[in-house]
Amino acid sequence: MQISGAVAPAPPSSGLGYGPPTSLASASGSFPNSGLYGSYPQGQAPPLSQAQGHPGIQTPQRSAPSQASGFTPPASGGPRLPSMTGPLLPGQSFGGPSVSQPNHVSSPPPQALPPGTQMTGPLGPLPPMHSPQQPGYQPQQNGSFGPARGPQPNYGSPYPAAPTFGSQSGPQPLPPKRLDPDAIPSPQLSELPPQQKTRHRIDPDAIPSPIQVIEDDRNNRGTEPFVTGVRGQVPPLVTTNFLVKDQGNASPRYIRCTSYNIPCTSDMAKQAQVPLAAVIKPLARLPPEEASPYVVDHGESGPLRCNRCKAYMCPFMQFIEGGRRFQCCFCSCINDVPPQYFQHLDHTGKRVDAYDRPELSLGSYEFLATVDYCKNNKFPSPPAFIFMIDVSYNAIRTGLVRLLCEELKSLLDFLPREGGAEESAIRVGFVTYNKVLHFYNVKSSLAQPQMMVVSDVADMFVPLLDGFLVNVNESRAVITSLLDQIPEMFADTRETETVFVPVIQAGMEALKAAECAGKLFLFHTSLPIAEAPGKLKNRDDRKLINTDKEKTLFQPQTGAYQTLAKECVAQGCCVDLFLFPNQYVDVATLSVVPQLTGGSVYKYACFQVENDQERFLSDLRRDVQKVVGFDAVMRVRTSTGIRAVDFFGAFYMSNTTDVELAGLDGDKTVTVEFKHDDRLNEESGALLQCALLYTSCAGQRRLRIHNLALNCCTQLADLYRNCETDTLINYMAKFAYRGVLNSPVKAVRDTLITQCAQILACYRKNCASPSSAGQLILPECMKLLPVYLNCVLKSDVLQPGAEITTDDRAYVRQLVTSMDVAETNVFFYPRLLPLTKSPIESTTEPPAVRASEERLSNGDMYLLENGLNLFLWVGASVQQGVVQSLFSVSSFSQITSGLSVLPVLDNPLSKKVRGLIDSLRAQRSRYMKLIVVKQEDKLEMLFKHFLVEDKSLSGGASYVDFLCHMHKEIRQLLS
Repeated sequence: MQISGAVAPAPPSSGLGYGPPTSLASASGSFPNSGLYGSYPQGQAPPLSQAQGHPGIQTPQRSAPSQASGFTPPASGGPRLPSMTGPLLPGQSFGGPSVSQPNHVSSPPPQALPPGTQMTGPLGPLPPMHSPQQPGYQPQQNGSFGPARGPQPNYGSPYPAAPTFGSQSGPQPLPPKRLDPDAIPSPQLSELPPQQKTRHRIDPDAIPSPIQVIEDDRNNRGTEPFVTGVRGQVPPLVTTNFLVKDQGNASPRYIRCTSYNIPCTSDMAKQAQVPLAAVIKPLARLPPEEASPYVVDHGESGPLRCNRCKAYMCPFMQFIEGGRRFQCCFCSCINDVPPQYFQHLDHTGKRVDAYDRPELSLGSYEFLATVDYCKNNKFPSPPAFIFMIDVSYNAIRTGLVRLLCEELKSLLDFLPREGGAEESAIRVGFVTYNKVLHFYNVKSSLAQPQMMVVSDVADMFVPLLDGFLVNVNESRAVITSLLDQIPEMFADTRETETVFVPVIQAGMEALKAAECAGKLFLFHTSLPIAEAPGKLKNRDDRKLINTDKEKTLFQPQTGAYQTLAKECVAQGCCVDLFLFPNQYVDVATLSVVPQLTGGSVYKYACFQVENDQERFLSDLRRDVQKVVGFDAVMRVRTSTGIRAVDFFGAFYMSNTTDVELAGLDGDKTVTVEFKHDDRLNEESGALLQCALLYTSCAGQRRLRIHNLALNCCTQLADLYRNCETDTLINYMAKFAYRGVLNSPVKAVRDTLITQCAQILACYRKNCASPSSAGQLILPECMKLLPVYLNCVLKSDVLQPGAEITTDDRAYVRQLVTSMDVAETNVFFYPRLLPLTKSPIESTTEPPAVRASEERLSNGDMYLLENGLNLFLWVGASVQQGVVQSLFSVSSFSQITSGLSVLPVLDNPLSKKVRGLIDSLRAQRSRYMKLIVVKQEDKLEMLFKHFLVEDKSLSGGASYVDFLCHMHKEIRQLLS
């Protein structure tokens, strides 16, 4: 028989990560089989595209920190001259030689100048920096940005009384941080003569540090519980561990806002350009110390709602006329209280049973839904899981099918169950496929499973109803027999072609016939090129990058997938896709159905059992066990004056208000943007209510309600004082990642930069005290906006390196779309943890350092994680004893580069590092595979891709350069 397609594993068309330059491919040590979002065959370097490779690049020696673009470093050892564009930054010193520090962790503190010293640069004296003691300094009312999150660090300013970023704690508020004059040099210096392009290196400690902000918030806000009773209070950062006490507003684990103080008018909102949005995670998992939302049962009458706007009863409803009526807090409609719900009011006008009823005292709670909330006015059946396994040549050859069948035998014992139920109510079914589909009858009364083949994939139907979806415990023997037989049945297959759309259609039809919602787990390996609906062709074309047609790389190839997704949503059929490609599979198209049905996509490129099974099985176990709400509809209501206008996430919308989710799990968020449609009232504030109607895993119809009250302001300073940068970045990334579907990537990047500059220019113009135009002023709670925005701009979707595949870009784009704020925070600004700085006996995580090469010491080791990737970087001068304790080899040169599992050794250091790795993995929703990277090894380029404060290989600006550019943009807007 002749086999179509290659039998040997085809190499990927281009690598998956920031692999090595071609000249390094022959260097010693082998590549691990892992790229940024997948893997490579063992011993095979990720290939570079010939057009965009980097021939002849040498691995940089770690010496002085690299200069930012546009500047020529002075000759070694000579004096560094100040920038010709203006005065120096706070934190810089000049004159005299500057010694390069090859392996420093932090720079020495700059020398302070005596008070009153005036600094001069080559272009004349520098404008004075106001200090609070100087005449003419007017502190702004309430501080420049309101109370800081705690005492702020002084970022290395050489001026004794220089203002810092944000306000210091204490009675006298200071003005905002100023980064000095045009001194933040402009990236465009072409108009200067070459000898004047030399610049003084900006002290990195003089610019706002994400690590310092995170640390301060942990120290100031991590000890006390966050009590939600006060309207419009900004919660602790997502990086802070804190407990929540629900006293009337939803926990920040459920809803986080870009600002907790909304401008009263649309003109004010337009002026500030701060997006007004909420990132909502309706089924968020809570820590064990916090109670799940109470379930309220109002019997056959169902939950009490407003007659006009249909908002549900909540703590903000106002009871009047002795408790006989209530005024809706959303639309002001007066409603009668039904006799069975009546209760007297106390002297303050509050119901005397308010604290006995969750819906009158808590921000989040659930109602049991009545039959009116069910499809066709009948209560739903428990949901079903259908496992659909690709048994083509690729899937069999890699050992995937055998591994999966072996795992399912035990995993089926851990299906989600409600409360204290003895066993899960979820039924299961099995399908295998290549060019045709095989259904299995696993009825408990059978001695052996029966297979039925459907070869007419153009007109898909389900050949059996009875015996397809079964109870696991009743049919265990037949299921076990089937899972034993599948790998043997297809062991000799030579079929390389697969179908895709008919597989999902079959699963959806099976759920429809069983009259239940459910989830399809699809395990798929190749581009579906067999003759069938949804057939795809290879359209992977890197030449489209940076052209107007680049957007087509993110768009689905055919409309069949959207049509199918729409049908799935109507049936409550959610799809989770596990991809195992060894070449292009068109993720942009295949991910459409999971994306629109509320499902997830997992990708394991060039899958090999020995290297990837731990990651795959860990993801699969978590995915099967997580609690899911099925056949869900979510609506966000707002009080008069604002309304929800835009939505981002993994869902489908058939109208402008209802978010439809075939499935919703505890990791997924829906991001909602609000706009004004009337003036808001400062006294009454603004209200949001998120209502999610869903079927639980036991088949119970429920309504989960989250309420949040926000403040409204007439002063821009109040808006800037109550913003949350992490949520802002989450929204901006999703906005940009959706933008690439319809606009050139460069236009999307420019839009982000312009919006950020407008936000900061508006603050500068309207809220900051007067100062030199050369000073960069950032609001206290937005001082990390530039660094985080730069990370988004440098991400693989908006600025791909030569080795990032189009599949990987589409994969990351859909992944970020439904991420929560904590996930985007670490994804865009990874955590870098030094391993030997903290005592070995310490059980806490070591304090992180900034994600820059300057912070690496060649005598130390670092763990870097971003929620998807995990690296262990080993410096060349690490002590021999440390190497022995961790890797069980006697020297640095004997460490295997690309190692993905640390040896289990019985010593304190080995236990501590392995424990820390386990702890980091437990915090993330996906399993992070470890890659060991040695200093100066070819794998180091992959690692450096995540040092986001530095200039990137794909041309992204360093943090310092981007700050310069942002300063220039702000000045242009102000002038």
